[in-house]
Amino acid sequence: MLIDKNNVVHLPTVQVISDSGGWTAQMIVRAASSQFGDFDPTFELLTDVSSIGEIETFLAQQAKFFKENYGREKLVVFYTLVSRELCAQMEEFLSRHPEIFAVDLMTDALHAISEVSGLCPLLKPGQLHLTDTRYFKRIEAIEFTIAHDDGKRPEDLEKADVVLLGVSRSGKTPTSIFLSQQGLRVANIPLDPLSEPPAQLFDVEPSRIFGLMTTPDVLVGIRQRRLGKAAGVASSYADPEKVYEDLEKARALMRKLGCIVIHTENRAVEETVQEIMSYYMMTHPRSSIN
Repeated sequence: MLIDKNNVVHLPTVQVISDSGGWTAQMIVRAASSQFGDFDPTFELLTDVSSIGEIETFLAQQAKFFKENYGREKLVVFYTLVSRELCAQMEEFLSRHPEIFAVDLMTDALHAISEVSGLCPLLKPGQLHLTDTRYFKRIEAIEFTIAHDDGKRPEDLEKADVVLLGVSRSGKTPTSIFLSQQGLRVANIPLDPLSEPPAQLFDVEPSRIFGLMTTPDVLVGIRQRRLGKAAGVASSYADPEKVYEDLEKARALMRKLGCIVIHTENRAVEETVQEIMSYYMMTHPRSSIN
């Protein structure tokens, strides 16, 4: 674990392994990491696996990288494997590698539900994304959200279920993607102090607009990490005074629009999404999000 000069906690990278998309594991890791003060954990993903060989190769590469670069041999692995054969092979592999701390997120859940219901699980990866109406609605929402990320296609703002506003590095894109996975079409608009927001923004119903706000200290830390070695070249991006000005201008626009302001500092993306969803369902109760 590392703690930087802004007192931001950075936990070790987590390896996520799944015979599907790995979304379940990622959400659980995020929720767990937030309890340690890390609200943006780092993942290394191995998804759609079909053989233990793929897993062994992946973990060997990860172990080598972290040993050479950080002198650390221990790995943290979260995995969701539906295949009983693959899961058994994984358990056997882990028994030979005590340096790997692994969490099986699927087996106990399947066993518990099976014991109580008397039913047998299908054991088919990807069942969470059945090709039904709800699935296609989510796919449409995700496609819309990606196409309208970072201020793209402002002429379509009125078609969005939700419009997110925020300065650079306020969490607009990850929040947009999480919302789209709930079936909401999202557009996000970056607020740059040197440019004006699109005029179409003022035609959107205020109850559909959400401003993402954070504190200057938190934002400075995020931007400094983003710049890395380039901090000296683009220092104004993370300069506390400039960051404060960015946030104040953004706050003034949000007041003018009459939108709902959501504070994101020291919160997991899931928490922000949940708050937005709660407001959205209160103001649009007839909307079906499934």
